Amino acid sequence: MAVTSEATTLWIGSLLEGSGTTSLDSSDAGEFPVTWAARSEGVTGMTNPEELLGAAHSACYSMALSNALSKAGHTPSSLQVTAAVTFVPGEGITGSHLLVSASVPGLSADEFQTFAENAKTGCPVSAALTGTSITLEATLA
Repeated sequence: MAVTSEATTLWIGSLLEGSGTTSLDSSDAGEFPVTWAARSEGVTGMTNPEELLGAAHSACYSMALSNALSKAGHTPSSLQVTAAVTFVPGEGITGSHLLVSASVPGLSADEFQTFAENAKTGCPVSAALTGTSITLEATLA
């Protein structure tokens, strides 16, 4: 069964002086202010497309890694995944860096690295980001 998720942004004004709000429609989980300054300079209290993409990438990767580990009989105690998405004005999104810290009982560090690398390519959001650099830094706690 396919699931379609929706978000809506209402933007008012020019790129540089304008502002908007992005709403997570499907979940009704919230509405977030956005501006060009938040995107190009980083502004506290506002989000940007790259932060939202980072949220999607970290959640998707966590699910892919958990699934792969569990299918192999190594259910993780915890996975903490941060996706740092970089945006360069005039160039665009240049990459996503996944920072993973995991607790997986009975798994060696080398085995974990294999699972972590495979999940990077098996994550649907990673697949959607084809054409950008996706790097991985994974440690087993």
